[in-house]
Amino acid sequence: MLNFCTLFDSNYLLRGLALYNSLKNQCTNFHLYIFAFNDLCFETLSKLNLDNATIIKLKDFEDDELLKIKPSRSKGEYCWTCTPSIILYSITKFQLDHCTYLDSDIFFFSDPKILIDEMGKKSVSMTLHNFHPNHDQSEASGKYCVQFMTFRNNKKGLEVLKYWRYKCIEWCFNRHEDGKFGDQKYLDDWMTRFDCCYEISNIGAGIAPWNLENFQIFREKDQIICKKHDNSLSFPVVFYHFHNLRFENSNLAKQIGYKINPHICSLFYIKYLKEINNIFKKVKNLAKNQFFDFNKKTSLYKYFSTKVIKNNYQFNKKGLIKF
Repeated sequence: MLNFCTLFDSNYLLRGLALYNSLKNQCTNFHLYIFAFNDLCFETLSKLNLDNATIIKLKDFEDDELLKIKPSRSKGEYCWTCTPSIILYSITKFQLDHCTYLDSDIFFFSDPKILIDEMGKKSVSMTLHNFHPNHDQSEASGKYCVQFMTFRNNKKGLEVLKYWRYKCIEWCFNRHEDGKFGDQKYLDDWMTRFDCCYEISNIGAGIAPWNLENFQIFREKDQIICKKHDNSLSFPVVFYHFHNLRFENSNLAKQIGYKINPHICSLFYIKYLKEINNIFKKVKNLAKNQFFDFNKKTSLYKYFSTKVIKNNYQFNKKGLIKF
């Protein structure tokens, strides 16, 4: 069985459920441990009775060390701080032989088992940002992306995980300071600091707005395929990272900060956005009066930012993706 964990609150609930559904569609045997970071998220997820998931309340997971530093972190910073802790909690509490952390805004297009198999006997695996030169933020954001990371339940894997947890509790902020940034820059030297870490080579792991220009991406039968422009090797896309995707209403969305062409929209975005819309229709009924229609200011989607950035790619003059 493949073991995964993720964290999100009600603001990211729809994305988290889209992640779960994509795992269910692509994996033959998996379990997802979901850490619900507010009560509304926990209550709504519990009503869904997800077959392949365990829902963990924030208060059941938080320990003294996390609670001590919690007031010093923003909501986002605290989520970053907790990332290694939810992996460690999942492994120890549920006695897992391994656990893979997933960002809640990724979506699988093929089976992630190939990525876990690739690490072989290594204890920790990491995925590259693979920044295109036009979007290179590796100096600021790090070489690796905390989006898909596997840790094995062995001495070396737990050593790395506990080191990362210690560093994040010590310092994890949304700013650049002394070579640090959030939870992510800590990973930069792991390949030399530890002898048990593995850098995933499959380029289908983590297709994202910041690296699209590195690849040719096309559909082949029932799979989406990617390959480097200077390389004949091709890989099925395992997952896409929908970073900074913002919603306007029930059928309009915006990819903030990157130009996304119609071909990429047709391959990735339309399917994802329709999935989000279908989940919303189901969830708003379960949550009764706590979720509202898209067009109301009280909508769940207000948290996804309604600001429109002009002069970015667009299906229409306002720069919006219609789905």
